[in-house]
Amino acid sequence: MIASDSILNTWNKFNDFPMETLTKVWFYQQGSVMKQRDVSLMREHREQFGMSGNCFDLALWLLDEFKRDGIEAYPVGHNLGSEEAHAAVIGLNEKGERYLCDLGDQWLNPILLDTKSPQYIKEKLEGFFPAAGVQVLDHPAGIEIHYHRPNGKVSGQVFQTERIDMDTFLKAAEHSQHLIKNHPLLECRIPYKSEIAHWKFYNWESFLSTTEGLMKDTKLEMVEEWAERIHGKTGYNEIILKEILDHYRSIRV
Repeated sequence: MIASDSILNTWNKFNDFPMETLTKVWFYQQGSVMKQRDVSLMREHREQFGMSGNCFDLALWLLDEFKRDGIEAYPVGHNLGSEEAHAAVIGLNEKGERYLCDLGDQWLNPILLDTKSPQYIKEKLEGFFPAAGVQVLDHPAGIEIHYHRPNGKVSGQVFQTERIDMDTFLKAAEHSQHLIKNHPLLECRIPYKSEIAHWKFYNWESFLSTTEGLMKDTKLEMVEEWAERIHGKTGYNEIILKEILDHYRSIRV
């Protein structure tokens, strides 16, 4: 179920890229007409401030890297044009087998989607998603992923695996960049003991998801404290973080 080295070599370039809405809020305030950044601008912001972006940013950037590396890939998503929109990428190996590459949900590794492949395994698998085992199952709309949590809870998510043409995808991306919610979100993968865990900052709380369970961080009140904590997890520029978090505090309801 693991991807070929050619896909993994590209994927691994993004191991320390968080998924977040902080950059969206910051860039929205910059005054440009188009709110979806092109990949060259994303690279500049990464170099200057340590930023990454939301699921559309990450999908576009991953597509660009796949293209540079000679890997066939295309965008996928669901609920495009809505507040629940999600974007990901499907990469193809040398045999044409499809692998889900989802930086937006901070997967650890791409996973095989072709249930007819000799490499397909129906049982629950570890090492693909932080703090959860996953199963890939057929679904009329595409593929269904089951997430098996340490506490025994199982949840499901349906992925539409049809190729989305780039014009449609870019329109959905632009729409997403205009949707500014009143609470910040950042998710990233960080080492914890012998695993890669999932750290999440959401609505002024943060916690770490591990195979041992959920570990809540101490609560913070000051924007400066949050900027310092997020900087410690991500390397994002602290001055920019404070500016973004101040804005979120001003629109909090």
